[in-house]
Amino acid sequence: MLDNAIASIENLRVEFQTKDGPVVGVEDVSFKVNPGETVCIVGESGSGKSVSSLSLMRLVEFGGGSIAGGKLLFDRKEGGQADLRTTDQNLMRTIRGNEIGMIFQEPMTALNPVFTVGRQLTEGLRLHKKLSKADAEARAVELLREVRIPEPERRLKQYPHELSGGMRQRVVIAMAMACEPRLLIADEPTTALDVTIQAEILALMDRLKRETGTAVMFITHDMAVVAQMADRVVVMFRGNKVEEGTVEEIFENPQHDYTKALLAAVPKLGEMKGTDVPSPMKLFNDNTHSTDPIPGTNEPILTVKKLVTRFPVKGGLMRKTVANVHAVEDISFTVNKGQTLSLVGESGCGKSTAGRSLLRLVEPTSGHVEFDGSDIMSLNPKEMHKARQDMQMIFQDPFASLNPQMQLMDQVSEPMRNYGTHAGSELQDRVAMLFDRVELPRSFMRRYPHELSGGQRQRIAIARALALNPKLIVSDEAVSALDVSVQAQVLNLMMELQAELGISYVFISHDMAVVERVSHYVGVMYLGRIVEIGPRRAVFENPQHPYTQALMKAVPIADPRQRKSEKDLNFKPIPSPIHPVGYDAAPSEYREVGPEHHVLTTDSGY
Repeated sequence: MLDNAIASIENLRVEFQTKDGPVVGVEDVSFKVNPGETVCIVGESGSGKSVSSLSLMRLVEFGGGSIAGGKLLFDRKEGGQADLRTTDQNLMRTIRGNEIGMIFQEPMTALNPVFTVGRQLTEGLRLHKKLSKADAEARAVELLREVRIPEPERRLKQYPHELSGGMRQRVVIAMAMACEPRLLIADEPTTALDVTIQAEILALMDRLKRETGTAVMFITHDMAVVAQMADRVVVMFRGNKVEEGTVEEIFENPQHDYTKALLAAVPKLGEMKGTDVPSPMKLFNDNTHSTDPIPGTNEPILTVKKLVTRFPVKGGLMRKTVANVHAVEDISFTVNKGQTLSLVGESGCGKSTAGRSLLRLVEPTSGHVEFDGSDIMSLNPKEMHKARQDMQMIFQDPFASLNPQMQLMDQVSEPMRNYGTHAGSELQDRVAMLFDRVELPRSFMRRYPHELSGGQRQRIAIARALALNPKLIVSDEAVSALDVSVQAQVLNLMMELQAELGISYVFISHDMAVVERVSHYVGVMYLGRIVEIGPRRAVFENPQHPYTQALMKAVPIADPRQRKSEKDLNFKPIPSPIHPVGYDAAPSEYREVGPEHHVLTTDSGY
């Protein structure tokens, strides 16, 4: 192996102190990253892949971990090789951000909510690169433009909560790249992004790597991303490296059983060709009882007509409304009992807002929502509270939707206490049953959210949504942060519940292969409107709207020989959804191109 490696991890061992004694996060792992090379580290959540990267940044110590053995060698720009394990924290501060950049998985927790995007972007530039305020701001605008954020000058003045999840993630990527580090550690940087932006970000990182010679350590569970990005692949399982090889070797000739299983669990676009109804995914532990395809019924449970949701943009001294964000613009759809309607589209297209509007977690501006015979829009708060017993939501970021100070069993039982549906031993039994349902050990009931991996937290969120036996679940990107094997289990779990309990889902996602798996109907959203809607088979096998076609093209393929280059992705920048107060939006009009298959004829801006 080359000895000019930028970073080499040798026999790393990391331990965490818990109430039940020390737990080994990483047992014995060694690998190198060479200049201009992308090494992908793959494995499921809990395999130790993030722990190894946090050790290299020496951040693992802030999370209760300690580096118990091994060397972390890093080749600095000036000053030769340093063992980061023994480097003092002051020098680490210089290295972090300046020489090693890090892109974290959850952008909301990686950004500081009280500072503007501009301040957070310029901080590192002024600290490490000694730029003046004006130069740092100019560079920040340039960085935002590189990660394709529309209207970058305006974004600098905004706060993280004013951006969508995908935009926040792009800000985090811009921050990591600001000082042109020698090594970029990317921890699941595209999990929360939709296909088109993911494809762009991957192409962007690839281009920056070629232009600057930066080495990239890319942590992911998405095998399609690995196929797109990696030069070499390190497969981790339960704190150990089980296989390492070039990307072609791993994909075309995997040796370890775990690697084979990981590749088998990848949902592939087009696997469902010719079928009309969802069917469960093949799992590699194949002990789950698979359900037959789920036909559902043709009886509507949710009817949405002409739904519009806008957010005011305040400005001036009097904080008057100067414009509106047209987040959801005139959408209509129906969800049948026991069926799934998926809403897909890029971040910022309004799909999450649409989901929240259904439950009136954000108040729609106008429109009509009928759920199970009652008019949701006319209910008072007390009636709405009762209606929510039957309509639940699973949020995108499980860490933000769980209470950090409550034990998990209390979080799962809370809805039942709120609504008084169960009490005493019945309540305990039901909580235990829900833990079994989402395949979490009952010993986890006394744990807290920070003691779980991302995939495990998401299962708690699902258990909590199921606690009240709802008729409809709005699932907002509920599986986007899970690794393939866990994702397959969670999706199968959701489908099993649908088959048994007749639950209906509004499934909000940007993962086309997953949507193809679970949906009966699919609505494609762009800039607040549904541009195409119809039975899943029609939309996937015969997409009519140019945007749907572009979306299908951007889906990464889990084959290193079919990589997409930047020129294959000719996405138009998304126009701004902000319009002045008096703006009159045209109504959405559709033409029918097949049975129940409609395409928008109003100008959607694409």
